[in-house]
Amino acid sequence: MNKFLLLILMLFSNLTFGNLIYANEIDLSKYQGKVIYLDFWASWCGPCKESFPWLNQLQKKFPDVKIIAVNLDKNKQDADAFLKKHPADFEIIYNPSASLGTQFKVKGMPYSIIYDRSGQAKFNHIGFSQKKADQYIQEIQSLREPKK
Repeated sequence: MNKFLLLILMLFSNLTFGNLIYANEIDLSKYQGKVIYLDFWASWCGPCKESFPWLNQLQKKFPDVKIIAVNLDKNKQDADAFLKKHPADFEIIYNPSASLGTQFKVKGMPYSIIYDRSGQAKFNHIGFSQKKADQYIQEIQSLREPKK
């Protein structure tokens, strides 16, 4: 396929190649009723390497939580190499234009936003530290519990 045509298609639609979904938008409303953990990452990000095994554990512990990780690398090969070393058991979106980073006001890497079941952003975190993992779990758990 012509590289120019592929670029045009990527800019105007969501495409899937391998395990990466190319996207310039995310429709979180299709996950209404679920807690969503939206994570922004890049291959050069040290704490991202630490967060991926934890996100895999999180997905296993809470299969009802939708985890979406958005890669902001300009070069897909960098994202692919990262994912070979740090495989993901959750959805990966590739956004080389970083338009989603701008839309969601990403302030650092990794950057995560945790949404409640109604789609409201409730928590966000800049960076990742295993020392704060219990806090992240408590936040997610609080949103999974039914309201009384």
